Amino acid sequence: MANASAAKKYIRSSAKRKELNDNYRDKYRQAIKKIVELIQEEKKEEAIKFFPTVQKAIDKAVKRGVLKKNTGARKKANLVKKLKTV
Repeated sequence: MANASAAKKYIRSSAKRKELNDNYRDKYRQAIKKIVELIQEEKKEEAIKFFPTVQKAIDKAVKRGVLKKNTGARKKANLVKKLKTV
């Protein structure tokens, strides 16, 4: 356990950051799972309506540093490809 007060503060702040990052990670992962499920069920209209929500979740994860920029772009591009196949 940390002894210095600054070290204790760092532990608290890093725990808070981890929780926030986990929330962003969960949101974009759940969004991707939902849209992939809609695509597999061939519900194109619903998937197209839901796509901006997925994009927003991925972009927020990129902005927060949960995902790297190119990873976010790749995930969005792959989802668009899947949408076009339906």
